[in-house]
Amino acid sequence: MLGFVSLFMDISSELIHGLLPVFMVTSLGASALAVGVVEGVAEATALIVKVFSGVLSDYLGKRKVLAVVGYGLGALSKPLFALALTVNWVFAARFIDRIGKGIRGAPRDALVADLAPPEIRGAAYGLRQSLDTVGAFLGPLLGIGLMLIWAGDFRTVFWFALIPAFIAVVLLVFGVHEPGAPAGRKPAAPIQWATLAEMGGAYWFVVAVGGVFTLARFSEAFLILRAQQQGLPDSYAPLVLVVMSLVYALSAYPLGKLADRMSHLKLLAAGLIVLIAADLVLAQAQGLIAVALGVALWGLHLGMTQGLLATMVANAAPAHLRGTAFGFFNLASGIAMLVASVLAGLLWDRLGAGVTFYAGAAFSTAALLMLALRGRRPPSV
Repeated sequence: MLGFVSLFMDISSELIHGLLPVFMVTSLGASALAVGVVEGVAEATALIVKVFSGVLSDYLGKRKVLAVVGYGLGALSKPLFALALTVNWVFAARFIDRIGKGIRGAPRDALVADLAPPEIRGAAYGLRQSLDTVGAFLGPLLGIGLMLIWAGDFRTVFWFALIPAFIAVVLLVFGVHEPGAPAGRKPAAPIQWATLAEMGGAYWFVVAVGGVFTLARFSEAFLILRAQQQGLPDSYAPLVLVVMSLVYALSAYPLGKLADRMSHLKLLAAGLIVLIAADLVLAQAQGLIAVALGVALWGLHLGMTQGLLATMVANAAPAHLRGTAFGFFNLASGIAMLVASVLAGLLWDRLGAGVTFYAGAAFSTAALLMLALRGRRPPSV
């Protein structure tokens, strides 16, 4: 059920997200740097807010109520995109939407771990991620259809995002039942130095690798701009996310099951190699076929790594601190996402699209070196 909640909210979000970079550039006159700042701040906000929601979910011993607040805020933000007259409006809408995502993210991820038996936890995260990504596939497709029906009217199309967002909230409220807290449990102080030390070295290694990895994964908005640069019409801009999400959705569950049977570090290294290949293809792309190949590789690396990183965090952290663990992991990733997206926009405006993707490949290589220097797989990772 959590997977279907994610599916419908992603239909709503990606319906907008698949068109938003083009809307900002063509209708509002935004630069690549402005797109990078909006996307970077938005995604970083979502990841950083997860720190507080994750810690609070551990403190309260309740995950679902925070998830409901987060999904509800995401739904309430959708009309602002349709009403936006300036880049600042879009910035505000994205900011509110991503605050909602941040509030719901860590409690939801911790709830998956609370519900799933440890021996199939990788498959559980992969399944939720696959359903989430089916939504990320259907949302852009719906966006294309609505753009053709409404003759390229971005604002009218954005209004339709309200419907699946409302369905997601209803499914969460009535369809997900949270496990009861252990008997005699009392709320503890949410963050103490002892708490951070209790996480252990294996957990903090995952946080460090995840942060460097995120530097290589700037916003997918730049994939859309790259396709537009190579001649993709505005109405078909969401096809970029369709291709990426299709590969992501098809690969996330089987690769999540694979993560239950092989070294997590080796699978993560393979995902980084795929991301390097995607960046190199996109940097050198001449035409839409090359862009499609690069986008497909980008989707494959997501399928290999996103559920895997969640599994690594869940396995490395103590059970009673999982919300906090996901929160701090996302804090590091949020700071990295902000830096990555702003840097990507600057490089795009100053030096060209190719340099942006070469920089992503360089950060991926740095993360690979961190894995190599680790030398051996920690037992808890």
